[in-house]
Amino acid sequence: MTGRLAGLRAIVTGGASGLGAAIAERLVADGALVAVLDRDVTTAPEGLVALRADVTDDESVRAAVTTAAERLGGLDTVIANAGIGASGTVADGDDDEWHRVWDVNVVGIVRVVRAALPHLVAAGSSSVVTTCSVAATVGLPQRALYSATKGAVAALTRAMAADHLRDGVRVNAVAPGTADTPWVGRLLDSAIDPAAERAALEARQPHGRLVTASEVAAAVAYLVDPAASSTTGTVLAVDGGMDSLRLRAQ
Repeated sequence: MTGRLAGLRAIVTGGASGLGAAIAERLVADGALVAVLDRDVTTAPEGLVALRADVTDDESVRAAVTTAAERLGGLDTVIANAGIGASGTVADGDDDEWHRVWDVNVVGIVRVVRAALPHLVAAGSSSVVTTCSVAATVGLPQRALYSATKGAVAALTRAMAADHLRDGVRVNAVAPGTADTPWVGRLLDSAIDPAAERAALEARQPHGRLVTASEVAAAVAYLVDPAASSTTGTVLAVDGGMDSLRLRAQ
């Protein structure tokens, strides 16, 4: 194995498609040994271990994490990426919808990290990366439920970083802006004018385009790199400046 992550043993949840697949492919390209956990692994990238798991089912998660650790010879990092989107204001969606999205986006991370933690502590100098969002810090229209979960992910990330620093486990998050993912693609397809909706999403990001999956994957690769051993408790924005920049109109 060659590459800056040579020999790193990693789990990527939600790794069979979208951002997760891009992250898994980048880690493999950098030399890591990777297991992806997903409900449907038929589209998982080649060259890695693909395991079925549902992050809302604790038994499923524990079994998959145990198998991944056995197949990879241990675990050095967990990319807790599995998540789902949600649209609407607080007036939309019933309690079941709120509980469902919270269970996947927040408690799902808890289940995965909880199951992996003994392996990460045993490995020493290990790391966790969660997938957050610009929605955690910027008020976006029609994203009340999704934003609430991602705000919780940012807080959870920092709390875990504080709890496990002395265990040798770094915990960080990556926070993409609006990314060119299958979920965003489905939103665009359902719009009355998909082209106009895409143009509006691109225009609200200062760099004028959607974030690519490969850009998010590159940020994750940095965060899990042992060379970033002083980086912990960080929410790394990959959003074209959406969170922090206020450009003047031209």
